[in-house]
Amino acid sequence: MQTIKLNYSETMKLDDMPAVSAAIGFFDGIHRGHQEVIKHAINAAQENQLKSAVITFHPHPSVVLGKADTREDYLTPLHEKEAILESMGIDYLYLIGFTKELAGLSPENFIERFINGLAVRHLVSGFDFTYGKKGAGNADTLQKAAEQHDFTYEAVAKVESAREKISSTKIRQLVANGDITDAVDLLGHPLTLTGEVITGDQRGRTIGYPTANIRIAEDYFLPKVGVYAVEVLVKGKTYAGMANLGFKPTFQQDAVVPNLEVHILDFDEQIYGEDVTVSWRKFIREEVKFNGIDALVAQLDRDKEQISTYFA
Repeated sequence: MQTIKLNYSETMKLDDMPAVSAAIGFFDGIHRGHQEVIKHAINAAQENQLKSAVITFHPHPSVVLGKADTREDYLTPLHEKEAILESMGIDYLYLIGFTKELAGLSPENFIERFINGLAVRHLVSGFDFTYGKKGAGNADTLQKAAEQHDFTYEAVAKVESAREKISSTKIRQLVANGDITDAVDLLGHPLTLTGEVITGDQRGRTIGYPTANIRIAEDYFLPKVGVYAVEVLVKGKTYAGMANLGFKPTFQQDAVVPNLEVHILDFDEQIYGEDVTVSWRKFIREEVKFNGIDALVAQLDRDKEQISTYFA
């Protein structure tokens, strides 16, 4: 997959790009509803001898427009979004920088720059996609534009689970509550975090539970604080693990940013400086402050037993 980053003023310079069937949207999480939209674009590309593409935007519009519910963290930060799209077989990712100038485009100018300008011959969106100034463009205006321009258009109906639309907002709510199993079901793929293993306080090894302390990028939307069953991809191999996402209240009193440390089961290697991928699997318990080391270790023993049973 080729990723092409564009600014507002650059879209008209791509005269040599191939004709594409494109899915358009923000696609945070690339959940099951998003996947349906993208698959429609891929199928149309195959049927019409076109290249497949995804047209998306960064950062989230709320960041630029200063909305109260600004979204600066994501279920799938950009590098994870790219990896998932590549695994789906997308040929081109058009990544358009979202700016106030872009937000101010009329629906007509949006079509001219980002549909005609990117040689889109077939366009697919979700049924509720909006575009242009103040969201004036929608599925109806896209259908009318398709009739006037050199492309076809289809809007994909909502995808539901338990009679509720699958949405990034719903999944974020589940993740924030620690409902990982339900969130992953709606995503249709694991909820992951990739980060570098860094040096921590090395206290875990003194109590029989050495941990990999993982640097968390600021653009990840994190689950609630607590202990989790996780899978850890290290050097191409996957291990079970138990993760603590939190502030380590037994040892720290003034932490304001959560730490992520993972005890990897049946693993004994030095991996400082390695990038590892953590897949959240199940919420185990809340983070608590213990009265002493013995109480902490006893609880860790119980956590390990529960997580080992979960993965058995």
